[in-house]
Amino acid sequence: MKEEFFEKLLNFGSEWKVERIDFNEDNEVDIYLKWNLEVYKKANEDTYEFVHDYRNYRRWRHLDILQFKTFINAQIPRIKSKDGTIESIKTPWASEGNRHTFLFEILVIDWLLATKNQSKTAQMLRCGFNLVNRIIHTSSQRGLERRDKNAIYKQLSLDEKAFQKGHQYVSVLCDPVAGVVIDIVKDRTKKSCKLLLDNALSAFQKSKVETISLDMWKAFNTTVDAVLPKAKKVHDRFHLIKYLNEAIDKVRRREVKMNDVLINSRYSFLKNTHNLTKNQHFKFEEILRLNTEVGYVWGLKESFKSLFGCKDYQEAFNRFSDWNSFVVWEAIPELTKVANMFSNHIKGVCNALVESASNAMAERLNGKIQIIKTIGRGYRKFTNFRSAILFFNGGLNLYPHS
Repeated sequence: MKEEFFEKLLNFGSEWKVERIDFNEDNEVDIYLKWNLEVYKKANEDTYEFVHDYRNYRRWRHLDILQFKTFINAQIPRIKSKDGTIESIKTPWASEGNRHTFLFEILVIDWLLATKNQSKTAQMLRCGFNLVNRIIHTSSQRGLERRDKNAIYKQLSLDEKAFQKGHQYVSVLCDPVAGVVIDIVKDRTKKSCKLLLDNALSAFQKSKVETISLDMWKAFNTTVDAVLPKAKKVHDRFHLIKYLNEAIDKVRRREVKMNDVLINSRYSFLKNTHNLTKNQHFKFEEILRLNTEVGYVWGLKESFKSLFGCKDYQEAFNRFSDWNSFVVWEAIPELTKVANMFSNHIKGVCNALVESASNAMAERLNGKIQIIKTIGRGYRKFTNFRSAILFFNGGLNLYPHS
């Protein structure tokens, strides 16, 4: 009765019957399967000639039974067909080359999605770390192959993410509408950026991109101009304000040497006014009453923020030109440098003043990537880092079809 019971539980089809079940000293359950030749011959009358031989017994990790580690054992026959070819038959419980069943792989994927931790998943399922890591690679690659090659991305985000110490970066291409990572590539050079866009997007998909949000990194801008000439470049609002905040802090650090009032005032200027503490608010108001350059730079930053929401490119260009004239008039070196950088990327800046597209979703995904990196305690190999990012944030169909 137990063999019949386990046949119903496994449900591997009429070609495979449970021959016996062993329980060894390591508290492991081994289920031995026997192949039914007659059933196979009936289903493959047109191609079957004879059984060439049987492979040695193979062992596959399966779902636990009553908390005991369970394994499937079978000898896989090699069949000679009428056309002369000799091939091993495909098993219904696992793909070729794997030593775990489809159901066990599904369980590993579920645990990974829940814990986001490979070591913890391996520990809870009592399997090796290498097995879990391999499933991440194979399932993410499988998901990439299943992606719709004709999916239309009207908006894209291109950003960078620190990979390792020593200015090691990866370039990340995102779909801000779906909130998923399309693909990533090592480095942030022109060559790597072009490789990323060419591998991730087909010619059809490139032709449909309307806007791409990115920062002012030269390699990104040059590559986007060459690969996506019809796409409208939009420089990310977050980075534009970040450059202005950096200018404020540089001016403050220069002036604090001559004015003690500016001591401990950094966050009074970098935070939004409605987020200031009581002491920071008093400090902020006191500095604004003084004739300081940091106060002027802060005012011009707020003026720039008011430019967002222009109705068209011409209005954005005119208003930016007016703002830039005030910057020239004040002649504060730190702010002038930022304004000149904005002028050198005038199209992307003016598009940012009109379009609502931004790298906000890319920054949110960067935060999720950082969580993966922190839980994994860093990644030494880029291939492992890429597979983990796509596994958790690629929006992929990860599961085996079984």
